Amino acid sequence: MNLPSINRRNFLLAAGAVAAGAAGCVKVPHVSIQDGDPPLAKPEVPAVPAPAMPLPDYKGPNVVLIRFGGGVRRLETVMEPEHTTYCPFVYHELGKKHGLIYPKVEIHNAPGIETSHGQGTLFLLTGQYDSYKDVGDKFLGARFEAKVPTLFEYLRRTYNVPEHQALIVNGEDRLDEEFYEFSSASHLGFGLHYKSVTLSLYRFKTWLLWDELKRDKLSDKSRQETLKKFLDMEHKDYRVAKRAPESIEKDSYWASKEIDGYWERWKNYYGKTGLVNPRGDRLLTELAIRAIRELRPKLMMINYNDPDYVHWGPPSFYTNAISIIDHGIRQLWDVCQMDEEYRDNTVFVIVPDCGRDNSRGAAVPFQHHFNGRSAREIFAVVAGPKKYVPRAASLVDKTQTQIRVTTTVGKLMGFKVSHAQAAALEGHA
Repeated sequence: MNLPSINRRNFLLAAGAVAAGAAGCVKVPHVSIQDGDPPLAKPEVPAVPAPAMPLPDYKGPNVVLIRFGGGVRRLETVMEPEHTTYCPFVYHELGKKHGLIYPKVEIHNAPGIETSHGQGTLFLLTGQYDSYKDVGDKFLGARFEAKVPTLFEYLRRTYNVPEHQALIVNGEDRLDEEFYEFSSASHLGFGLHYKSVTLSLYRFKTWLLWDELKRDKLSDKSRQETLKKFLDMEHKDYRVAKRAPESIEKDSYWASKEIDGYWERWKNYYGKTGLVNPRGDRLLTELAIRAIRELRPKLMMINYNDPDYVHWGPPSFYTNAISIIDHGIRQLWDVCQMDEEYRDNTVFVIVPDCGRDNSRGAAVPFQHHFNGRSAREIFAVVAGPKKYVPRAASLVDKTQTQIRVTTTVGKLMGFKVSHAQAAALEGHA
């Protein structure tokens, strides 16, 4: 489970760093789009007063928000679906039979708005386009923080939803995206108290160290080494309070009864080595399926990523990865249809983080770091019961901006995304 010593994203980003500097990438201004959407100027929203207690229980639909990443363009998905789609289930079954297809979703084009994975994920989580830079100001660093509340914070501030039912499923190759659980908007009345929970191999490995410290009889030397590894992994998220080493003996759970139980069952089934459980995006599907069955999430975001391996060159890395995600979504849909609490009460919202360039003359014509037109042109599919997803027409052939997806999730779940820059998708307004 160790990451490769050469970071493919940094290698590719380095090639464009000088050009980006020369182009003068600056802080994103107040922007507006030209496709008929509302203005995208960032709304001036005052701090939200503390919610009345107790909060009402959530009784709306479950939402599975799928980041069809990392970086998937229209050409292989929705542009000529009868001939070239590598996601037939998403297009033909979910889109055409159970929901709405939005083939003309775009990421706004303005200085500082980058077409990449962390940025696109935060656009979707917050409903705002913004310029992000590494929180440690590292060269080519991609550790970003949401500046305004995320969907999970809105949900948990509006309803009585425990954090183990507000989930982000993250990949093993995306440590920079491991900590999108809450924003830096505590001054607005949000933040840590309304956080979500991340499920990932990184979290499993952290829990394993906790479990070893709690249960195993270690020598003093081994215990100190294990403790150091554990605290180092926990403290990757510098925003949360550091755990006192002596508290490990006193605390009953690493995270919570529900999350610790989830990882205990994962260990009992797959073991500790990481050699038995699925890997890549198949891992994310398995984590999500087990979460549905064991944790019963109200809102779950799955950050698929394997198409990004096309940076290494072979186009099959990209197209095969799209097919793997499509199959994973089929599995998730089937699990929901077989579950009485999720059947007829779950909406799937599917959208890429960004697209990919279509530079046929390039050695690898599948980049996305240079903000080309094809890298900004993506799609969306919203599928679920008719009471939540109107189906006057299965295909909405009107340009939509990506962040309309965020407001759509809020409308489906009954909370206002007060800092969003755009209305809901056509058909959900």
